[in-house]
Amino acid sequence: MAKKDPFVGTGVALITPFRKQETIDFSKLEQLIDYVINSGVDYIVALGTTSEAATMTESERTALLQFIVESVNNRVPIMLGMGGNNTRAVTDVISQTNFDGIGAILSVTPYYNKPQQRGLVEHFKSIADASPVPVVLYNVPGRTSCNLAAETTLQLAEENSNIIGIKEASGNMQQIMEILRCKPAGFKVISGDDALTLPMIAMGASGVISVIANARPKEMSDMVHYALKGDMKKALPIHYSMLPLMHAIFEEGNPGGIKALLEIEGRIMNQLRLPLTKVSKVLYNKLKELSIQ
Repeated sequence: MAKKDPFVGTGVALITPFRKQETIDFSKLEQLIDYVINSGVDYIVALGTTSEAATMTESERTALLQFIVESVNNRVPIMLGMGGNNTRAVTDVISQTNFDGIGAILSVTPYYNKPQQRGLVEHFKSIADASPVPVVLYNVPGRTSCNLAAETTLQLAEENSNIIGIKEASGNMQQIMEILRCKPAGFKVISGDDALTLPMIAMGASGVISVIANARPKEMSDMVHYALKGDMKKALPIHYSMLPLMHAIFEEGNPGGIKALLEIEGRIMNQLRLPLTKVSKVLYNKLKELSIQ
């Protein structure tokens, strides 16, 4: 039997539950990890942007990662969010990180600096050279004000064997199709937008790193697995049934929406760290209505 590709299918961009005092609620996190794994997700993304890692201290991030690795206990692969706008600082953190239990790095494009494309090539080349595990690029210009052009992604894919894929959250389908059309064999294009996952898989993407999968892991995993098998007759109804909820959780930013939904469903407390705040009462009530449909 062929060995399963560890980062094909549904990855969940894991949130971090907080208590009222804004300390990490490790008990709720362990329950959430068990829930998503038992519901069929293929891998977990730790310390991604959805985790609010940017609001944590270095010691908190270290403790959180260790806890996730121990809780997952090799049941599914783990991808670790590790990026920034200071290349040397990122590579220094990589050199100091224990990668036991970690299968890959997810590295977001540099924010604020607005580097040229040749700067992005050198940035990610440095990360790939420093990393003991494969690297997945993360393009989300809506958050970073920095777009990784299709030509740049393809150059990195061709020239760096340790760069194995990209999480594409640009929403630019023309750009995404160009990557899919020209990418080398084995290079993964992963949806970074829940609502675009099905059309992206239809074009050749290898799955999703999903926010909604924190609350709907079985539905998202089933849809992705059906789509990857080409069974759109089964995938489409799941996609359309979840689409209103997919849109709603992002109406006032991420992870505010998904945390509100998880509280509505009794899984966590709806706590975020500043500068993020809870969603409005209007959106909270909308999520409550959608959650029971």
